[in-house]
Amino acid sequence: MTRERVAAMSCFKVFAGLFSVTLVCCLAVAQTVPVVTQPATSAVPQTTVPPAANATAPATASSADDVGPVQTYHTQINEVNVIFTVLDKHNKFVKDLKQTEFKILDNNRPPKQVMNFAAETDLPLRVGLLIDASNSIRDRFLFEQQAAIEFLHQIIRPKTDKAFVLAFDEVWDETQPFTNDLDKLTRGVKVIRPGGGTALWDAVYHACKETLMKERETGPVRKAIILVSDGDDNQSRVLRQEAIEMAQRAGVIVYAISTNLSNIHDEGDHSLRLLAEATGGQAFFPFKLQDLANAFNDIQEELRSQYSIFYKPEDLQANGQFRPIQILADNKKFRVRAKKGYYVPRQ
Repeated sequence: MTRERVAAMSCFKVFAGLFSVTLVCCLAVAQTVPVVTQPATSAVPQTTVPPAANATAPATASSADDVGPVQTYHTQINEVNVIFTVLDKHNKFVKDLKQTEFKILDNNRPPKQVMNFAAETDLPLRVGLLIDASNSIRDRFLFEQQAAIEFLHQIIRPKTDKAFVLAFDEVWDETQPFTNDLDKLTRGVKVIRPGGGTALWDAVYHACKETLMKERETGPVRKAIILVSDGDDNQSRVLRQEAIEMAQRAGVIVYAISTNLSNIHDEGDHSLRLLAEATGGQAFFPFKLQDLANAFNDIQEELRSQYSIFYKPEDLQANGQFRPIQILADNKKFRVRAKKGYYVPRQ
C-alpha cells in the first residue's frame, strides 16, 4: 500500500470518529428537550403584583411560548383600592352612604369603572404599633406603655387581626414581630426602655417596607400604623418625604399621637400631621396625658367605620409615578378623609 493511501485511510478514520461522537451528543441533547404541544386553550396563571399603593394586577393569558420549564407572565396594573372615612360637622363618623353620593377623581379624572364599593367595618387589621423610646419622652413613658397595651387588647381580634410592636430611639427595634397573641404583644410593649436620640423616619420607613409590605395575605386587609411620638427627629438617614412616600406605596394609613404636652404645636407636631394626612389617617394632640387613652379609642372606632372602593383609573400606566386622589361627598356638610394619592408600581 502506498504512503499516500495510508495517509488517506488515517484521515478517513479520524473523520469517521469525530462524526460518530457528534451524532451521539446530538441524540443525547434531543432526549433532554421536552416536546411542547400547543394546548387547545391556554391556562391563565395567577400572579400577584407587590401591594404598592393598594393597586392590583390581574394576569393575562399566556402564549404558547409561556408553556414549558420557564413561564413568563405579562401583567397590567388596572385596579386601585382606597380606604376612606366620612365625618359630619360634629366629627362623627357617617357609615351609611352609597357610592352615588361620592365624586371620585384619580389624577383629576373620574374612574373608568368602579369595581366595588362597600362600608368596610370588619376587615382584618394589620397594625404596627410604633413607640418613641427616645430620651425626650422618658417622663411620660410608663403611661404611654399602659395606654398602648390597653389599645392592643381592645382592637386586636386574635382570630382575624395581627399586630407588631416596634420601638425606636436612634435605631429601630422590632420587639414583637407580627402576631395575634395578645400576651406576646403585651410583652413586646413592656420590654421597651427609653433612652437615646430619635430616628422617627427610619422607623416608619422600615415598618412600611420591611414589615407591612412583606406580610403575606390571602385576602383584603386594612394596614395601619399607630405612631406614638413627639415628632422630633434628629437621627434618621431617611428623609421625612421618603418615609411618607413609602407609607403611600405600602397602602398604609398612619395615625399619629403626639406626646408633646406643651399645648404649643411645634415642628414635630407639624411633621406628624403631614404624615397622617398624606396617608388618610389623623394626628392627635392630647392636652394632657390622660387624653392619650381617648386618642387610642378614637383610632379604634375609626378603623371599624370606613369605606372601601375598588376602581379602574382612566389612562393608568405602570410608570412608577404618583397619581393624586380626590374623594368628595355630595353633601357639603360631610368631610372625606383619604390618602392624598398613590404610586403606580413599575412594570
